[in-house]
Amino acid sequence: MSRTQLIKEVQRFFSLRELVDEPTYNKYGDFAWNFFRTELLETLLYLREYVLKVPMTINTWMTGGRFSERGLRHNMSAEVWKYTKANKQFMSAHVLGAGVDFDAKGMTAAEVRSAIQAAAKRLPHPIRLEDGVSWVHLDVYNDGSKEKVQLFKVG
Repeated sequence: MSRTQLIKEVQRFFSLRELVDEPTYNKYGDFAWNFFRTELLETLLYLREYVLKVPMTINTWMTGGRFSERGLRHNMSAEVWKYTKANKQFMSAHVLGAGVDFDAKGMTAAEVRSAIQAAAKRLPHPIRLEDGVSWVHLDVYNDGSKEKVQLFKVG
């Protein structure tokens, strides 16, 4: 599938505003699709359509919600800026278009992680899931592990 076709498929379930923060959307508009790794878009599409089969909530800023940095984050976002101010290097999957945080309707984060792990062999790409948190962090980083789904903890 071409990248253009992939984006059209992803748009059946996610608007671009759900996937990026407000300043990025306001500055770049539809061009912001270019900031996402293809592996992430393919994985989100697959999870939504074939594994979870329920709405997934990433950002909600566009409807007055509190979530604004769960998808792509720009370099001046609060979550990134705190590291910059502290003179610390920060290479988040969110900044590099390789990760998102989300909730799935009617499911706990643990249930989502379990469903994804159960479908591991069918996933289009290896992924990582943050373990032990009340939301789902998913990224498409791969450290060469043969495991299709890796659990990790921050810190």
